[in-house]
Amino acid sequence: MMTLYDIVADYICRYRVDAEQEQRWFAIQRTLEKAVSRAALAVNQKGKRFSHQRRIPQAVLAESRRRLVASLPMLSKVQSFEALHETVAVVIGSIPGIGELTIYDTALRIGAKLQFEPNVVFLHAGTRTGARRMGLSVSRKFIPVAEFPRAFQKLKPREIEDVLCIYKDGLCLGADASLPGRGCYRKVNPATRRTCA
Repeated sequence: MMTLYDIVADYICRYRVDAEQEQRWFAIQRTLEKAVSRAALAVNQKGKRFSHQRRIPQAVLAESRRRLVASLPMLSKVQSFEALHETVAVVIGSIPGIGELTIYDTALRIGAKLQFEPNVVFLHAGTRTGARRMGLSVSRKFIPVAEFPRAFQKLKPREIEDVLCIYKDGLCLGADASLPGRGCYRKVNPATRRTCA
């Protein structure tokens, strides 16, 4: 049995480095236009499509890129991640094939270049499942970090979003990591586990 503390530790060990590298990749783009283009096309540093957007037709992502690049003046004026997320949603949300996860991922990648991080945990299909399994209200766009159990408080909001998505099937309804023996079941394949110092 894994507690919420175990799940957080597993996330830090197995996923944090890759998530940080993705953020750095977008942060070091030479211009905002390059960052926006790559974010909209969901292209990583190897020129490959990010897995979350692998099923979206190229033409849909190209339209997303066209609209976002045309909106560069508006994007460059946002003052927070939340404002950036809302702007991205307005610009590309009406494109058939673009959903909540792509809007969030695109905003997160552009936010890396603009040096904005989420201050709350945004909900989309995967994170809603994880949050619901933990007994949190999911009839809203985001959840304040303070509503999450103590075990999650050492994570950034974008990392909590990752945990809710990655571990959604292993999280428990009403799990309370502050109580010994209460937690969540999650099978972790030891062959894929990173060694953490």
